[in-house]
Amino acid sequence: MPNHVAMFKPALALAVAAFIAAPAIVPVAAPSAVAATPTTASAKVIAYGPHRLQQMDFYDAAGDFTGPRPLIVFIHGGAWAGGDKSDSTGEAKIRHYTEAGYALASINYRLLPEVDIEDQAADVATAVAMLRDKSGEMNIDKRRIVLMGHSAGAHLAALVATDPQWLDTHDMRPASIAGVVLLDGPAYDVIRQISDAGPLLGLAYQIAFGSRANRQQMLSPASHVDSENARRFLLLHVERPDARNQAIRLGNELQRSGTEAEVMDFPGRGMEGHNLLNAMLGRSDSPATKPVDAWLEQTFAQAG
Repeated sequence: MPNHVAMFKPALALAVAAFIAAPAIVPVAAPSAVAATPTTASAKVIAYGPHRLQQMDFYDAAGDFTGPRPLIVFIHGGAWAGGDKSDSTGEAKIRHYTEAGYALASINYRLLPEVDIEDQAADVATAVAMLRDKSGEMNIDKRRIVLMGHSAGAHLAALVATDPQWLDTHDMRPASIAGVVLLDGPAYDVIRQISDAGPLLGLAYQIAFGSRANRQQMLSPASHVDSENARRFLLLHVERPDARNQAIRLGNELQRSGTEAEVMDFPGRGMEGHNLLNAMLGRSDSPATKPVDAWLEQTFAQAG
């Protein structure tokens, strides 16, 4: 266990629990609106490393599609210390995107406090590289890979897509990634996130990212945009001031560096809005589904 995390394990558990369970300010949907859409897709569980969490659920494209299929790699949230591929992806996404002709892989990664965030970024890169390497047998078009992450998973997706060191290990580059969809993510700029989060959540971020400014900067996707990036970014946020600030900050930095990036805002407040953005994506009653569909279609067409 990393020393700087082990020292604060009790505080980490408390702060992460507060982050995950923080109450919504205003409900954004009736309970019936978030019921999962049933899916008939079945997952192939694939290991990409020896640890029990180094696994992914892989879903083939549904229907009679010919040729290698575009791939969406989903990275779950959970404050870097929780969440799981089986309950964080959202059933609606699986059915919606596979029926659109896309393959979908939902990955797990090792969690705090057992590992560091650096190890989590390495896990994401390793999973993506394995999918690239097995693209022939899995009927994946390795030119058309999009990363999609929610919450902490959005941070990890952005980090791997902007900092070349993670994919370099596998003879890949960020530009190997056709696009990135970030769902209400935090910590694109860690130092600003800690400042904006307030005392309790600020503590959670400090425990996760450490107290050294140089490490916080190294783990901030906004600090790496002047290097090679994934080809396109779509940043979604709800009505949470820190999430809005983080999306706008990263979007502006990407645009300044010459990388195509679009920021979209959607209704929903507090942690309920944060969670519903992810849970409902792919449903016809989600305001984010059609814009994301259009962006994915354009991204895959450009990369093909």
